[in-house]
Amino acid sequence: MASCGMADNGAVTRENEGLTFLVLEDGSFLTLRDAVKEAGDLILGDGVMKKFGGLRSFCKLYDYKAPIHFHVHLIESQAQLMGAHSKPEAYYFPKQLNSIAYDGDFTFFGFEPGTKKSDIAKCLENWGALGGDNGILDYSRAYKLKLGTSWNIPAGILHAPGSLVTYEPQRVSDCSAFFQSIMREYFVSRDLLIQVYPQDKREDMSYIVDSLDWEANVDPNFKANHYHEPVPAGNPDTTRSQGYLENWIVYGSEDFSAKELTILPGKTVTIKDGAAYGFIMMEGYGTINGQPIETPSMIGYNDITADEMYVCVDAAVKGVEITNLSKYGPIVMLKHFGPDNPDAEKFIK
Repeated sequence: MASCGMADNGAVTRENEGLTFLVLEDGSFLTLRDAVKEAGDLILGDGVMKKFGGLRSFCKLYDYKAPIHFHVHLIESQAQLMGAHSKPEAYYFPKQLNSIAYDGDFTFFGFEPGTKKSDIAKCLENWGALGGDNGILDYSRAYKLKLGTSWNIPAGILHAPGSLVTYEPQRVSDCSAFFQSIMREYFVSRDLLIQVYPQDKREDMSYIVDSLDWEANVDPNFKANHYHEPVPAGNPDTTRSQGYLENWIVYGSEDFSAKELTILPGKTVTIKDGAAYGFIMMEGYGTINGQPIETPSMIGYNDITADEMYVCVDAAVKGVEITNLSKYGPIVMLKHFGPDNPDAEKFIK
């Protein structure tokens, strides 16, 4: 969602996979990446274009039946050795998308305090031994996932995301190293551990362990420093009287932030923000600046939907008018912002 970054799925990657397309008035399509190249000052703002050169964050939804293998996104200095960038990311769990937990609604983050680097290096050396499991999760801690909350995870921290459907803002990058050889019945090739490291370091497990943000991984206050409950974006009593509620749901990162906006039944409101953003509908239907928005219950192949849009910077700052056309149900949308959102700076430590 709101993506200018190609996916990297190896040989099976399709043309334009991972890119967001805009639907033009004549029914043709244009990638958001090309639109930003041509008119980034109008879409994102002149300041963002001068500082970042384009849209360097995006958002995705992922839905896995089993947790993902324990892996890490390299810190910037390590990623640059491979011609890439770090990939900080965050995870929010929308209640509208999670009626089933798949018995995996927990995520392993980092290591227990006191874990030694030599312990982890030995796990990596044991890839494929011990019946296929290298035992790395013996040194980690699983956290139960709670709907309507989020985790902010900078690059360099190992994580094995759980099986809840997850709304994930992140920086545009795809530089991952997998430290776990098997998750349930799914085995991972050792190549997915070593391929992101320099050729002459791929057999040096101590070097690979040193590539982690070690202090962040063994932080004894890990949950306090990374777990987030929603924070009201305004006084709830005031906004409710005006017909809406809005919460920060992802915050604390320099690269992205996100809000959940709820428009009460039958209400028309004007919502202002300090930066451009993409959004996706979770509930309800209505209009935004006269354009239809709706939450489909079924999407067929090649269908055009009105559940995802991008709000350019001038419209965001001026304010968009949103009308909830339902008498009974709310509109709920998730809004994802890139870096340099002035409204989110107060959360950055």
